[in-house]
This record gives sequence, C-alpha cells and structure tokens, in this order.
Amino acid sequence: MQPNEAWWKESVVYQVYWRSFRDTNGDGIGDLRGVIEKLDYIQSLGVTMVWVNPFNESPDKDNGYDVSDYYTVMDKAGTMADFELLVAETHARGMKLMMDVVVNHTSDQHAWFKESRSSASNPKRDWYIWHDGYRGRPPTNWRSYFNPSCWELDDASNQYYMHSFAVEQPDLNWANQEMRQEIYKMLRFWLDKGVDGLRLDALALLAKPTLFADVENPRDIRYLTHNAGLHRYLQEMNHEVFRHYDMMTVGEIAFATPETGPLFVDEERQELNTLFHFEVADEMPEWDMLRFKRIQRLWAEALDGRGFGSQFLNNHDHTRQVSRYGNDSEYRVESAKLLGTMIHTLPGIPYIYQGEEIGMTGVKFETIGDYKDIAMINRYVEEIGKGGDPAAVFRDLQPLSRDNSRTPMQWNDGPHAGFGEAEPWLQINPNYEEINVEQAEKDPDSVLAYYRKLIALRKANRIMVYGDFTDISADDPHLYVYVRELEGTEWLVLLNHSIEHRSFAFSESYFGNNRLSLKLMLGNYSQTEVNWSSETTEMELKPYEARIYEVI
Repeated sequence: MQPNEAWWKESVVYQVYWRSFRDTNGDGIGDLRGVIEKLDYIQSLGVTMVWVNPFNESPDKDNGYDVSDYYTVMDKAGTMADFELLVAETHARGMKLMMDVVVNHTSDQHAWFKESRSSASNPKRDWYIWHDGYRGRPPTNWRSYFNPSCWELDDASNQYYMHSFAVEQPDLNWANQEMRQEIYKMLRFWLDKGVDGLRLDALALLAKPTLFADVENPRDIRYLTHNAGLHRYLQEMNHEVFRHYDMMTVGEIAFATPETGPLFVDEERQELNTLFHFEVADEMPEWDMLRFKRIQRLWAEALDGRGFGSQFLNNHDHTRQVSRYGNDSEYRVESAKLLGTMIHTLPGIPYIYQGEEIGMTGVKFETIGDYKDIAMINRYVEEIGKGGDPAAVFRDLQPLSRDNSRTPMQWNDGPHAGFGEAEPWLQINPNYEEINVEQAEKDPDSVLAYYRKLIALRKANRIMVYGDFTDISADDPHLYVYVRELEGTEWLVLLNHSIEHRSFAFSESYFGNNRLSLKLMLGNYSQTEVNWSSETTEMELKPYEARIYEVI
C-alpha cells in the first residue's frame, strides 16, 4: 500500500442492530447467535466489517446505550461465549468486527454510579457530574437530548447529576483521570478479545462546558458538545489504547462541521481514523439536493489530504433512507439503488444499515403505544404537556421516529418475517410479504443483487476509495453528477434524484477539445446503454436513474 493507504479506508461496513436482526432463542429479541447464524448472508454481500450495536449488560432503558456492566454480555444478547464465537466466525469468513461502545455515560444501575450517589464523600463521587441547585431549581437551564432538563435531583444528597440523554443515563466526568483510566482498561479488554474496530458513541459530549450557567437558547443543545478538553481526551485515548492495536475507530461527532471535523481525523493529530457527522441525517429532515451537494463538497475539501470521512443516510437512530430521502412507493427499487450508488461512490467509508440492502422502508404504527423509542415517547409526553394536540403531535413525530429503522429484519414472508418463532419485541413492518431477503434472492434485478455488484465494484477499483472528487453538476436541483479521478483513471457518476426524466448537459469545459467515450461500469436500470459516445453533449436519465461510467 501507498503511504496514505490503509485497510480500514477500504472498508465497507454492515451495521447489525442485533435485537432486530434474528432471534434464535424464542424470546422475541434478536441475539448474538442470530448474528452468527446470518454471517454467511452478510459475507455474501461482500462487506468487510460488521458493526454490532451495544450488547453489554444493561437495564435497556435506551436499547443498550445505558451500560450497567462494561465487562459482561446482557442476557438478551447471549453470553460471553456467544460473543467470542461471533468474533471467531466473523474472522473465519475474512471479515472484521466493530464493537459499539458508550463512554459518555453509563446506566444509573452501574456500580460506579451507585457508589457515586451513595455519598458526597465517596471516592467515585467525582466520576460523574454533580452540582448544587440554584434557588430551588436545577443548576442550569440546559436540556438533554431526551428530556427538558439534563439535571436530575438526587433526594438523598440534595444535589443534581447531569444526564445528556435519559434520566437513567448519568454522564461520566471525563475530567477525572482515574475514571478515564478505567475506560481505557475496558477498551483494551475488548480489543484483546479480537475486536477490530470501535464505534464510539456520543464522543462530542465528553468534555463539559467550563462555565455551568444558563444559556439563551436551551433548545439548541450545541453547548453540550465540542467543549475545551475534548481533543486532549481523544489524543490520550489514542495514546493509551488505539495506537497499540491494528484497528479502526469511528467517532459519533454531533454538530461536527467541515471546519471542526478534520481536527478529529487529521492523521497528524492521532485521534480517530474517521467520524460520523450529522449535517445530513440530523439537520436535513427531507431530501434537499442543493444542500446535500454543498455538504459533500465542503467536507471533501476539508478532508482532502488530511483525513477520511464516512458516508451513511440511515442507521439505528435515523429512519430508513428510501422512505426519508428516496421514493418508497412507485420507485422504491430504483431510488434504493440510487441512494446506495451515491453512498458507495462519494468520498469516505460507506455504511450499510441492515435491511437497506433489500430496500426496507420506514413504518407508521397506529398509536403511540406501539412505539418503543424513548426519545419519541418523551417528546410526545412533553409536547402534550404543553398543550399540543395528541393526534397532531403523533403525526409530526412519526416520520423521524427511531423505530422506523428498528423494526425486525425481513428475512422471508413467513411468520414474523423469519425473524424468530416468538412475537417480536417491536412490530414487523406490514410490507414484509413483498419486501424480504428470500424474495430478493430470487430476483436478479433486486436491490440486494445491485448492492452485491456495487460492493464488488468498490472492492475491485481503488478509484472508488482513493480517487479525487469533483462535482460537475453545479446548481442543478435534481441531478448529481461528479467525477472520481485516480492515477490517470477517471470515473463519471450520474444520479437523477427525481421522479421525472432529466437531461444532463455536459459543459464544453468538461469535454475540452475531445469527444468522450464512456464505458458503463454499473447502472440501476436493466436497459442502460453499455457504452456512450459524446456525439451530443447531453445525456438523458430516467427517474431515479444511477449510472457509473469509466471515461475511456
């Protein structure tokens, strides 16, 4: 490999939300054995790394992101022996395993927090964030992600503890060196068991504001993130842990921008390999082509020659991409393929969220009681408490509920969509009879078949990983056309994110004095010209059509 190349940059990551993947013991909840059972399927996609969401011991107030014991596996997921087998079987198939770890907060049932709240003089008191109230109210007017306040009163000590998420998820105090060393010890424990990568949850929140005071706009919770000391903690984590292993790290960095993001992944700074930013998934509620193109251009420019980014449009926290950013009705198949093409051909590491590869859609349950998403439920209660109309609040919250992406994996059209024998913990999407893996395997034009071709193309062509990126579609609100170039090779990607036929006119500056010949590498319509010669400077694209050409 060249000096700027690395195995992790060439990764294609498949995210497994295990509790919704496959239930093997009949309790209605997916488990690690279910992941093992489906490893051959995951391998068949061509992916190189499997990311598994948190499986540590947890009261499950936030689906495993409230850890009560970092060193054990929760009963719902299985046993430590199951985890060790998962590592071995993943490696046996030539893939790597990424573990999801939560280091900003723990469960309030964690032994550390139980000690911390037992007494103001307990040695672990300072492992969490404790403050006195102010004139009979919380220390500040700060919100949490899930609640109107990030403070909870502890009656025994008459002090408040801080929680950036649910009340049951107290924030750790990263300013405490002893606590940090325990986190590093825990990370080494799992890496020594063979984990190849770490997805680090909520990293932007580790460092707390230096001044605990009210803010003018508490609803804009950026003040909880990117505070002084954050990069020092990450550099220390790298020095203590990451640099000693051949591994990949990706940080969940809320409110990262093209200006701040490179600080986390600049290879000279020795913090993280790559990051998730959320300028699309959190801040672009529906498809906006011009906004999306601007975000991609600015990030590509910011990271060029400095570090590596990630590409994703959905995950366990963000609704299904084909429903949110595509067309999940008439053009579900075409738009699912188009979005996949875009994610795998833009600069950065592509992430596939389970079910994306068969075009799974979001869901609309009938009542709030059908939902399990704690963030949605808390927001519903809050808005109703402020006088909101229950039906209107419910309709507003449905589209972006996290349960849209958490419905069980649709394996076949049998009972419970092949997820397991028992009633699943969350309802199956009713469209499972039409959209499932078994059906997709039989269809050579399915989203699944296309994803396999797309991933194989990326693995066989370094240009999709390391190529330079140039957007040539300017301010077109429907078409996204860009070039990837590497070592004299040039690829052209054309995407029509529209329900209408659209024509792309190449500029004279792009052609120069030459006429182009294009060789089709992949297209999402079965009837696409294999080769194209620029006798004309325009190319016609069908609704939601995607094409990848090599310029010859």
